[in-house]
Amino acid sequence: MSRWSTKKTGPMRQGARSIARFLPAIGLGLALAIAAGTASAQRVLLDKIVALVDEGVVLQSELELRVDEIQANAARAQRSLPEPKQFRTEVLDSLILENLQMQLAERVSIRFNDDEINRILITMAENNNLSFDEYLNVLNEAGVYLQTREQVRKQMTLQELQRGMVNRRIQITEQEIDNFLNSEMGREIMAPDYLVEHMLVLVGGEEDAASKQSKLRYAAELVARIKEGDSFAAVRATARQARLFEVDATEFGWRKVEGFPNLFREIVEGMEVGDVEGPIEAGNGFHLIQLVNKAGGTEQMVNQTNFRHIMLTPNEIRDEQQTEDEIREFRQQIIDGENFATLARQNSDDDTSVVAGGDMDWINEGQMPRDMEVIIDALELEELSEPFRSSTGWHIVEVIERRVTDFSTIYSRNQAENSLRNRKFDLELQNWLIEIREEAFVEFID
Repeated sequence: MSRWSTKKTGPMRQGARSIARFLPAIGLGLALAIAAGTASAQRVLLDKIVALVDEGVVLQSELELRVDEIQANAARAQRSLPEPKQFRTEVLDSLILENLQMQLAERVSIRFNDDEINRILITMAENNNLSFDEYLNVLNEAGVYLQTREQVRKQMTLQELQRGMVNRRIQITEQEIDNFLNSEMGREIMAPDYLVEHMLVLVGGEEDAASKQSKLRYAAELVARIKEGDSFAAVRATARQARLFEVDATEFGWRKVEGFPNLFREIVEGMEVGDVEGPIEAGNGFHLIQLVNKAGGTEQMVNQTNFRHIMLTPNEIRDEQQTEDEIREFRQQIIDGENFATLARQNSDDDTSVVAGGDMDWINEGQMPRDMEVIIDALELEELSEPFRSSTGWHIVEVIERRVTDFSTIYSRNQAENSLRNRKFDLELQNWLIEIREEAFVEFID
């Protein structure tokens, strides 16, 4: 048996990175898991250590299993692999990197419980058009259930570790954000996407004025029906079936405003979700459009509510009914003239607001528990709510003020920072992997 060890290995081999495309990842289909299980079942290994990696080891069985998986994946994808000796070296290098990362993940306490693993398996089952139980049965029958779970757990762990370790290395300056927002690429990425429904009442090139006028009135009637509450798709389907006039449509799908015909661009930009526009006259007829949805963009107007509350939570000395009775008593005391803030400071169980007399300051829409938000949204200014139960306890609430705040600048800069960070991530990930490999103690056992 011969041994040789490395401390400084130089840049990570390009080949070790190139074979990564054949490695299994979270969300891959059932065929991958079964193929991997079949390959591993075809050989019986007398296990041994092939590499010492800091405080861990790489086993011969791990190497052979990974070789089988990659070869099977490459065969399905009809991709060629390096010559055998180089290929096995690259696979071993990738396993060493994984081992180093898993050791680091253990040191920083990155772990995923069974429920979190099951959520990924549920998604994998849905991707294969199977129920969760059916998917587990297939994995069990193939003898790869435990292997698949561990594969998912490892992938999740590596992703979480890489996200944490690499993001802390990436610095985005304010100047970089400004440059990105002012660049053509930045404007394109930050621009919103629109989902538009469309139909067209066709007009022939040689039609007389009376015929065109009839079609214009018909198109206006269709718009009116949509505005009265009929769905765009239903009105379009009915118009086609009626065959009073020829009706056509274009499926635009999600696209940025530059992707629409010039005829619609300015109109779409000015529409709110749900708006209908038309008839829009063009050479080929009268167009009708509806903005079904809008995503992205830099405009971010946020509804905010400033309220104060008293919260009581049932405990060892006050059961559910006693808690409700007490909160009702506090409400009556406030109605009778008792100071809300004083009662809150003396009695509220909400540690985050008790010092401020129950004042929650400005809360963005969607930041409260939904059952609580519904009740608060229905209150008038300075109206004292009836006692109500939420997931956190019993409350009485008074709305102090409401406003709409423009977070567009903050939102656009955050989005720009995220986009820049994503663009830098892959390069910084490779740099980090090179560093941890160079700093590691690795001893190969031939």
